[in-house]
Amino acid sequence: MSARERILARIGTAIGNHDAEIDAYLVEHPRGPAPALRDNLITHFRERALQLSSDVIEVAHPGEIPAQVAHYLAERGLPPRGACWPVVGSLPWGEANLEIAVRGANSQDMVGITGTFCAIAETGTLMMLSGPETPPSNSLLPETHIAILNTRRIVASMEDAWDLLRKEHKAPPRAVNFISGPSRTADIEQTVTLGAHGPYRVLIILVNA
Repeated sequence: MSARERILARIGTAIGNHDAEIDAYLVEHPRGPAPALRDNLITHFRERALQLSSDVIEVAHPGEIPAQVAHYLAERGLPPRGACWPVVGSLPWGEANLEIAVRGANSQDMVGITGTFCAIAETGTLMMLSGPETPPSNSLLPETHIAILNTRRIVASMEDAWDLLRKEHKAPPRAVNFISGPSRTADIEQTVTLGAHGPYRVLIILVNA
């Protein structure tokens, strides 16, 4: 056993198994105050996402997504190809003359397409869970991130998003990423620059089916 393994083993022994205590605390602990959303969750999420410089498109059926993506990319002079998560790999990309590979994105990909675990109406934020079928590279490496979101997965607040995660997953994933519009920084002369540490643009496709 290495020194690292010995240290981690001692920490594990000291902590013990307190899962039941943690679950009980989360159930019993009252939430703090939260703002009331004036509009319905879809409307509020769309408005907040637009304020964060995301682009938002709504479709009535998943089959409409490839044509909308093709139009969006063509309007901006972007290549009609990219990488997507398996969950959206079966969409008819070829019918829209798009070359979309089902795999994790790499540094050569200009477009990454993902699903979304859920979205937070209060902040216009996407909540993404990492995993073998949901590689974070698709939302982090390409200059353009296209996120497909079923409107039934929009929750009111951050607290609701964590509640949904605990309800649907026995354990948290290795990473949980929150995406609030394109990557940005104001480190240099307090001037906001998009795409500093991630995508220059984010397109959210709301599926109302």
